[in-house]
Amino acid sequence: MEMTEQDLIGHCSVCGRVTELMELLGRKDKFCLECSADLATVILLGTEIDAATVAGRNTGALVSEFNEISSRMLDRAQSAH
Repeated sequence: MEMTEQDLIGHCSVCGRVTELMELLGRKDKFCLECSADLATVILLGTEIDAATVAGRNTGALVSEFNEISSRMLDRAQSAH
């Protein structure tokens, strides 16, 4: 399927900016580069936190990073409105 330049520009599903958009595997929404990177990181951190919890390892640093990135995404989303 051929994509045009117009298909790549639109509103980010998180921050609402009109910019070039990225798709994340398994997601219908499209995101700007910054939000897609943060969302991918949050998804990975969630998986790592779960694995560390099951293994009985300390998750403090992972949870802290998860919270920091989530807060940054929330700030961007709220500033879009």
